[in-house]
Amino acid sequence: MKIYINGKFYEKNEAKISVFDHGLLYGDGVFEGIRVYKRLVFKLEEHIDRLYESAHSIMLKIPLSKEQMIKTVIATLKENKLNDAYIRLLVTRGEGDLGLDPKKCIGKEAVIVIADKISLYPQRLYKEGMNIITVSTTRNAHEALNPQIKSLNYLNNIMAKIEATNCGYEEALMLNDSGYVAECTGDNIFIVKRNELYTPPECMGALSGVTRETVLGIAKSSKIPTHEHVFTRHELYIADECFLTGTAAEIIPVVKVDGRAIGTGKPGKLTVSLMKKFRELTKKEGVRY
Repeated sequence: MKIYINGKFYEKNEAKISVFDHGLLYGDGVFEGIRVYKRLVFKLEEHIDRLYESAHSIMLKIPLSKEQMIKTVIATLKENKLNDAYIRLLVTRGEGDLGLDPKKCIGKEAVIVIADKISLYPQRLYKEGMNIITVSTTRNAHEALNPQIKSLNYLNNIMAKIEATNCGYEEALMLNDSGYVAECTGDNIFIVKRNELYTPPECMGALSGVTRETVLGIAKSSKIPTHEHVFTRHELYIADECFLTGTAAEIIPVVKVDGRAIGTGKPGKLTVSLMKKFRELTKKEGVRY
């Protein structure tokens, strides 16, 4: 495996950054996860746009233009001779000192591109559906660290994931500080009620997921009513269907939440239909190389 770091490719065991990099010391940086399907980088431009938006929000200057970044991602895939892959694209604040001041890092920003395989959940869960549990760790408040910023500081999500795994679950549902449904540790959440689609709005603590936006687009083009609407766990429990979306997860059905069966307790018809339509999109939307 060859990993890109600041203009050069390194073997996996030689790919290193400074221990003084603020991305390591403080989680000061941004990232994107991107999927590749048969040499098609799915929604690459959308992912790049979000990366630069996150960086702008934290006043992190990315040393490459968007066009250069796209070429760098493609070059990394070609270097590793990958047709199907998961890309982890990171930009860190760079090397500084042991203080917090990001000004010490100006001009030392690091761009890292890793291309590898990923399998987030067992394949059987895509057919049978998964069980999830609500955890006590709430989603970051906008006033603390806006969830719209896809930063390297992922401790909030990790603490929720630890709660879930300690209880024997693959994924955790996170509420916001007002008790409304926000999202899961690495995925957005959708519910279906009377053949209409609902997902929490971004203001509730949900990341503006690229797969989330894709699903909303599929639904609208299929004339399925969609709503970005506030809802509680009660609305989730009595939903007809539920599923999660994410770059790594794609679309995965949820059949039980906090011990309550969702709908029939099996993946719903609308969920299965959206999964099929999403897979079709992965064959044609993105940048081919």
